[in-house]
Amino acid sequence: MRVVVKIGGAALDDPSTGRKCARAVGELAHDGHQVAVVHGGGRALTRMLKLLGQESVFVNGLRVTDRTTRDVALMVLAGLVNKNLVAAIQAEGFPALGLSGGDGISFRARKRQTSGHDLGFVGEICFTDSRWLEVIWQNGGIPVLASIALGFDREYYNVNADQMAAACAAACHADALFFLTDVAGVKNREGAVIRFLTTAEVADLAADRVIAGGMLPKLEASKEALRRGVRRVRIFPAEQAEVLPQFYFRKLECGTEVTSS
Repeated sequence: MRVVVKIGGAALDDPSTGRKCARAVGELAHDGHQVAVVHGGGRALTRMLKLLGQESVFVNGLRVTDRTTRDVALMVLAGLVNKNLVAAIQAEGFPALGLSGGDGISFRARKRQTSGHDLGFVGEICFTDSRWLEVIWQNGGIPVLASIALGFDREYYNVNADQMAAACAAACHADALFFLTDVAGVKNREGAVIRFLTTAEVADLAADRVIAGGMLPKLEASKEALRRGVRRVRIFPAEQAEVLPQFYFRKLECGTEVTSS
């Protein structure tokens, strides 16, 4: 099976959680799955921007990205965060190759349009070419993708990592897409995790402001992945990543499974 795993949040900051995620990725590969990893790194980017005296501003969970912020994102996401994650996966015994969407022109971006806001160098994926992922898989490796893509205007764009993961999963015809995150799953108004959530119910929850912030782009990405043929999408707590490799032979009890309406 082909599996795309998006890693973000605390998994990239907490060494113990990060090791769990890297180990889960390694076990999936050991079991014969072709695995691609897509990562964010927003917290590391925020810390670096703060050190440089730059304020971080978000609109509907998306970072407003001027040219300076974009350049720092390129340095942090495609550099430090990507290479640390590559090292963590390789420590589990599998070769990993770090890429950004701009490498091999694997993922092209265009400027993301948002009503009433100019997000700057924030992009959305408009073209994909999975051949370099195929090459890595054919040679027994694990591609690790930073959420940066190149535009047709030769500018790099900061792409929401959840949306990058959905585009990656659709491009390589993945069987499953897992979002490893720092929350237990999508929660209802009472704070309980919703085990199964249809894409139609997502709109109602958003309208009622039950879900907001960073969960919105995650669910938007889930809907897009399902629409484009990915068979299974699950939002999964990174701290329980050790059970992820069991997804194909037993029912998982943690997280939220997003299904087509």
